[in-house]
This record gives sequence, structure tokens and C-alpha cells, in this order.
Amino acid sequence: MFTPKYPPQDTAPAPTTPAPYAPSAAAPVPSAPASNRPTVQLTPGSMLTLAAGGGALVLVLGAVLVSMLLAVAITAASVAVCAVTVRSILKSDRR
Repeated sequence: MFTPKYPPQDTAPAPTTPAPYAPSAAAPVPSAPASNRPTVQLTPGSMLTLAAGGGALVLVLGAVLVSMLLAVAITAASVAVCAVTVRSILKSDRR
């Protein structure tokens, strides 16, 4: 069951000699073609707009996450109140 499925290798492979290194003439490095895309120029006004937009995004995202956490907390509290009420009703019916 645990025997190998290939024949064992009793002989080691013959050592090979590396080919001698022959330096060749250095090939010229091609220069990169000029890009047609314009570079982005950030003016003080655009940087201010970018910072204000980032701040507004952080505030909106924080408000959404806090409201979701508040919704979960309110739901958990209401489920707990319902559980206590049902338990109280079931306990009073047994007498």
C-alpha cells in the first residue's frame, strides 16, 4: 500500500560542467517613450477641496457606522425586554 509507484534510482546523475562565461558586447538600453498623459497639478485650492472632501467622507462614514451600532443596540434591548416579559407571563400562568 505504501510502496513507491516508480522504480528506485540507484545511480546518481552524472555531474555536468557549466558552460564557460563569455561576456558579450553590452546592448544599448532603449529609452522609455514619452507619455502623452498629462501630469496632475495640485493647486492650493484643489488641495483644500480634496482635504474637505476627505473629511466629509470620514464624517459621513462615521455617522453611518454609529447609527448602525445604535440600531443593533436598540434591537438587542427590545429583544431582552420581550424575553423578560414573556418569561414573566409564562411564570405567572403556572400558579
